[in-house]
Amino acid sequence: MAKNLTRVLTRAQAVAQFMEHFVPGILRLETRYNHHPDLPLRREEWSNYTDALCKNGEISDWQYENWSQPDFCDG
Repeated sequence: MAKNLTRVLTRAQAVAQFMEHFVPGILRLETRYNHHPDLPLRREEWSNYTDALCKNGEISDWQYENWSQPDFCDG
């Protein structure tokens, strides 16, 4: 699929966008309900984010299947 894409995000770009746009909301939820890192929530949000990137043609199938989660998702 990558050969069909004219431009894809790098992992660093995707992580930076995730940190900027999604992490603030995750942190608000954690503060409101848990007061500690909700690692399953973090991992699910990253998974949903990369799934959307792949479906929108912003990353390739290979990137989607092989990228590890950012450190934020591990606590």
